Amino acid sequence: MDDLEKAILIIFDESGTVTSVLKSQAVAFCQQIKDSPSICSICIERLCFSKLVQVQFWCLQCLHEVLRARYSGMSTEEKTFVRKSVFSMACYDNANSVKVLDSPPYVKNKLAQILVTLIYFEYPSVWSSVFLDFIPNLGKGGVVIDMFCRVLNALDDELISQDYPRTPEEGAVSVQIKDAMRQQCVGQIVHAWYDIVSLYKNSDSVLCAFVLDTMRRYISWIDIGLVANNTFLPLLFELMLAEGLPDQLRCAASGCVLAVVSKRMDPQAKLTLLQNLQMSRVFGLVAGDGDSEFVSGLASLLTGYASELLDCLKHLNGGDVKQSSVDLLNEVLPSVFYIMKNCEIDSTFSIVQFLSGYVAMMKTPSPLTESQLFHLGQILEVIRIQIRYDPIYRDNLDVLDKVGKEEEDRMVDHRKDMLVLLRNVGRVAPDVTQVFIRNSLSSAVGSSLDINVEEVEAALSLFYAYGESLSEEAMKTGSGILRELVPMLLSTKFPCHSNRLVALVYLDTITRYMKFVLENNQYIPLVLAAFLDDRGIHHSKVKVSRRASYLFMRVVKLLKSKLVPFIETILQSLHDTVSQFTSVDYASKELSGSEDGSHIFEAIGLLIGMEDVPLEKQSEYLSSLLTPLCQQVEILIASSRVQNSEDSPSKVANIQQIIMAINALSKGFSERLVTASRPAIGLMFKQTLDVLLQLLVVFPKVETLRSKVTAFIHRMVETLGSSVFPYLPKALEQLLAESEPKELVGFLVLLNQLICKFNTSVQEILENVYPVIGGRIFSILPRDSIPSGPGSNTEEIRELQELQRTFYTFLHVMATHDLSSVFLSPTSQVYLDPMMQLLLFTSCNHKDLVVRKACVQIFIRLIKDWCTRPEKVPGFQTFVIEAFATNCCLYSVLDKSFEFRDASTLALFGEIVLAQKVMYEKIGNDFLIGFVSKGFSAAHCPQGLAEEYCQKLQGNDMKSLKSFYQSLIENLRTQQNGSLVFR
Repeated sequence: MDDLEKAILIIFDESGTVTSVLKSQAVAFCQQIKDSPSICSICIERLCFSKLVQVQFWCLQCLHEVLRARYSGMSTEEKTFVRKSVFSMACYDNANSVKVLDSPPYVKNKLAQILVTLIYFEYPSVWSSVFLDFIPNLGKGGVVIDMFCRVLNALDDELISQDYPRTPEEGAVSVQIKDAMRQQCVGQIVHAWYDIVSLYKNSDSVLCAFVLDTMRRYISWIDIGLVANNTFLPLLFELMLAEGLPDQLRCAASGCVLAVVSKRMDPQAKLTLLQNLQMSRVFGLVAGDGDSEFVSGLASLLTGYASELLDCLKHLNGGDVKQSSVDLLNEVLPSVFYIMKNCEIDSTFSIVQFLSGYVAMMKTPSPLTESQLFHLGQILEVIRIQIRYDPIYRDNLDVLDKVGKEEEDRMVDHRKDMLVLLRNVGRVAPDVTQVFIRNSLSSAVGSSLDINVEEVEAALSLFYAYGESLSEEAMKTGSGILRELVPMLLSTKFPCHSNRLVALVYLDTITRYMKFVLENNQYIPLVLAAFLDDRGIHHSKVKVSRRASYLFMRVVKLLKSKLVPFIETILQSLHDTVSQFTSVDYASKELSGSEDGSHIFEAIGLLIGMEDVPLEKQSEYLSSLLTPLCQQVEILIASSRVQNSEDSPSKVANIQQIIMAINALSKGFSERLVTASRPAIGLMFKQTLDVLLQLLVVFPKVETLRSKVTAFIHRMVETLGSSVFPYLPKALEQLLAESEPKELVGFLVLLNQLICKFNTSVQEILENVYPVIGGRIFSILPRDSIPSGPGSNTEEIRELQELQRTFYTFLHVMATHDLSSVFLSPTSQVYLDPMMQLLLFTSCNHKDLVVRKACVQIFIRLIKDWCTRPEKVPGFQTFVIEAFATNCCLYSVLDKSFEFRDASTLALFGEIVLAQKVMYEKIGNDFLIGFVSKGFSAAHCPQGLAEEYCQKLQGNDMKSLKSFYQSLIENLRTQQNGSLVFR
């Protein structure tokens, strides 16, 4: 073994005994050899004499790389040497002491790649006889036949197949090679395939299957007559029909027939071909073992055959030929439906695509035939089977472990197209669809054993999906099968109702048909029973119970006053659930999002918050809920004060759940009811707010509780209206005391709500909190832009960005609600300059154009408020002209990054033009002197354009002003090669 072979062995060593240093040295040594001018000779010599497969593979890989990279620079002699040597190896030439074809498949595949690379460069111009030279060598036996197939397969992979993206150059070479092969050798190759399969079909089925798989690849572009003839087709059908042959060979034969069937051609010619195949002889074979490789391949063949017939039917117009297509399709459809119900089908065939195409053909005014109606029934049965879960996943889906979650996600995705198909069938044949759904549901209801989980779930899912296609009127009147099925469903308890999937789809289905119940009050008791017993809120599985709570809340929203007579019954039924909700054990359960459990309180709030409920009863109901909840909060607060220690996660979670429950409960009470008509109810919520605000004092650093209390204050602002004012100063003080950037965002959002609801009534509050906000904000936010780009996508940066956006919104809300005087209060004036500088920089430079537009709008409002005579804010007018107008209204739009073709940019530009109009109206000639005389001069604006601008500005046509200013900016850009510097 010489140094090269040793180095190659070190490179491929996977034992772990070779050090990284030694491996690096081996790689460097091999690279040095690879760079040698005589590398081709070195590789071929090793291939002739080395028995080490690692060495063989390295040499072949090296040859492949060298040919691809250096072919054009190689001498004619070297190309000839490589060509003859490699071809000799591929033909199992006995002159060599070592045979590469005796090596493992990956070595032979690499040899095939080299031959394809030579074909790429040399066929047909240089090496025109490559395929014809190969064919005589096939007589040497299976080893050369195998290699020939590998070469043809590699040629398809590397150049011919349309399944991979190709460069234009590769596409041109592919066409050239196919044209040459068609003219020169395809006939001989197909004849060789036939001879090989005929000779070896009983002695070497693996080799025959390999040959047929290769042939399948080529059928799409060779002359179809070479295969679809009275010689080759009988052989392929003989192989498929011979039960004694291995599945692999029979499947390969069916793959070739499928390639023939799928061949692109004129519809009339295709129909003739499909008729001549006499496919009916293999229909019965699909009834074999559904898991076998052959039946799977046959399933793909028959579904492909049916799909092609359907395509012919779409494109042929003549009566006779159209009928021929229909007859053939009707003949194969029973087998296709059997396949769809019982067999695994190749993923390349879309069941939905075929069935949708078949259903689409029936969207004609003419009545459906008996066979079509039968086939539609079969399609519905296919849909039912396809959307049915596999029982092997039953336990996984019930507990929803990782496997169950994956299967559920897969089925959700799979069902989308199936249920679209269901709706299409429903439109074409509504009666057939309704009968099918009724029968499926009746069968599920009638089943008495717990083994029917999947059948029940599928039947319910079909009924649920059916509702999506019903009109509002049909849903309300209960047309069709609704009058029969909805009452039956409401009164049903399935034996498998404990299963999570069944329980969930049952509840979703009931909810979907609630508009029918809305028009038929007699079913309300059945609805309540379904939601309140162990089918719904009292289900043994927490996730079902939570989903039931959410859906029940939606039902309450829909039925509203119709439920007033049942309030006592509902509250009694929910008593244990409500009590359990705030227990420590309950609060620690992993529930989140829409399943947090508070929906049951929202439902109760909607029920008892209606004015139809008498005041005494309303007070009684609300007190019975709020009092124990508040008492529990007070107990937990008291224990925290006594212990004076870090609070446990369970205690925090418990308080959090209580706040969410109270918050949800309050959603059912309107501001008018609690402040005007029934102030006693409002007093209860005020007392509750008193209790919950204590949490800000007792738990000043528990962010989750602070955010929940903030959410409750939001709620109380909407519920209590202006009567919440006495509680705000203390609440805002506590919220602001410990706020981090993330919490500061929530605080600003709360202030925005207060301003939008109460306008200038909150001025005093704002004058107290704005100095604190300003001090905090301007110490946190940078004066220029927040870092962006690589490495800046951190939590801290994201929090800063959100704080910045929210602060601009806050300033915008203040300015547009006549509260700009807050910025001028004695304690706030110190932050006026930093605010102006920040707004100015942002209005000129921020990457988010919506933020820039908001800042310009803030300036517009401040100009309107402050640019008065006498000057309300000393120096502001000068700042507006020299800084804002010049930098934002002129220089920032002159920058080429200001793209007028962008809609967001145009919206910003409109505000910038409006700002100029407002400045002129408020400041007059001083604005023209400062902006036009100085700013336009610095931008080298021609005098004529400047004068025309002044005329447009003084007019009343904003559209004309905007259009002119855009053309002025574009004119200035054209005459300026450099860019203006931001001042």
